[in-house]
Amino acid sequence: MTDPLSIRRLYGRAKGHKLRAGQALLVEETLPRVAVPEDGPLDAQRLFGAPRPLEFEIGFGAGEHLAAQAAMRPGHGFIGCEPFLNGVVGALAKIEDEELANVRLHMGDALGVLERLPDHSLERVYLLHPDPWPKARHAKRRMVNHGPLDLIAAKLRPGGEFRLGTDDPTYCRWSMMIMNARRDFVWQAATAQDFLTRPDDWPQTRYEAKARTKGHEVWYFRYLRV
Repeated sequence: MTDPLSIRRLYGRAKGHKLRAGQALLVEETLPRVAVPEDGPLDAQRLFGAPRPLEFEIGFGAGEHLAAQAAMRPGHGFIGCEPFLNGVVGALAKIEDEELANVRLHMGDALGVLERLPDHSLERVYLLHPDPWPKARHAKRRMVNHGPLDLIAAKLRPGGEFRLGTDDPTYCRWSMMIMNARRDFVWQAATAQDFLTRPDDWPQTRYEAKARTKGHEVWYFRYLRV
């Protein structure tokens, strides 16, 4: 596996506009209740108090996809990681509004949390509209690289699913090149429509909606762990 230090560095801002009073209250009161523990091994028992299937979203934005998936499968446990404070606040609001008891959040690096989970413990991993880092010299910063993918592959159970969504043509081509070089994932696409049409159980994110309003094509990749 790639040196962990080379795949863990976070780039970009972690905080946007100033929080309103209600948002600050979510961070003060709700986040500690649903936060992933800061250290030690993680599993469903520790996170949710009982064994259950686990799903993991890397960079959940404002949490609309994470919350929708959690609402669809209340018997599963969902772990979301997002370095952007205002995105975490958005997810906290959805957790409160929808009374979701099956979501745990981490504000920061997803790879460090992934490392602490048992191998073969995840049903799904989601990476939706990640920062494309379009310049060639920044390609090593993309999440779709062999170091992070080695870790994702280790944590997915056999038959588990890795979902990747992007509207960036460079990231699309890059991802196809990287994923096609691997033998531990099988692409679940037989025709072009299979990755041009969003599956019914793939809730739209605000990033996707924004891309659509700009006239961008969106690609939906589904890979099974073998």
